[in-house]
Amino acid sequence: MNSREETLGQFARLLDIMEDLRSQCPWDMKQTMETLRPLTIEETYELGDAILDNDLEEVKKEIGDIMLHMVFYSKIGAEKQAFDMGDVLHGICEKLIARHPHIYGDIQVSGEEEVKANWEKLKLKEGKKSVLEGVPRSLPAMVKATRIQEKARGIGFDWEETQQVWDKVEEELKELKEEIQAGNPQKTEEEFGDLLFSVINLSRFLKVDADSALERTNKKFMKRFQYLEERAGIQGKKLADMTLAEMDVIWEEAKGTE
Repeated sequence: MNSREETLGQFARLLDIMEDLRSQCPWDMKQTMETLRPLTIEETYELGDAILDNDLEEVKKEIGDIMLHMVFYSKIGAEKQAFDMGDVLHGICEKLIARHPHIYGDIQVSGEEEVKANWEKLKLKEGKKSVLEGVPRSLPAMVKATRIQEKARGIGFDWEETQQVWDKVEEELKELKEEIQAGNPQKTEEEFGDLLFSVINLSRFLKVDADSALERTNKKFMKRFQYLEERAGIQGKKLADMTLAEMDVIWEEAKGTE
């Protein structure tokens, strides 16, 4: 592990390299915040994959890639005479101090939930009109639903017990079935959305990250399906020509290999 001085030295080195790249590399010289945005999103998802895979070496690499992007945005900001990395770091330091009065002030808290509640109240004092303003519009729908619910909980708008959430899930499922039977596509979509929102609510009460849970299931399905494709190929068969019963036998084999 690096000492604090070594870490600061490496950060300064990255800033120096960014200066070189921005002034000498044809590709880096052309980049804007807009062209970097999709690449940053991609890097963030790659970090997410590495975390789910528990690949710490890859996590380290992806953090480095994202750190590069943060330095890149700050460099562009400096060129626009809007802000530089020092401003960015100062801003986040000041915000963290202001948002943690139980550490840097005389506020007493009883635990994590009170910390979250204070955080949202402080944001409103800073001029935000709604606690939901901090939810990015471009977040994936499942992640956005989770963040909306967490922020609402921060000011006390939430169910009190898990059983209440279970009841809501069952209520939404019943309403979805009714709309399907009624043959109303628009209402079916609406009720399906309500059901998903309720299930995500349940995941919070069960302390399960809904997005991570679904992604783990995606990975599991892909692994089993690719095993199915491989085994079918070895048997000289195509999946399109196999019966569901035949595929199910291999599917069970795939589950047994995990």
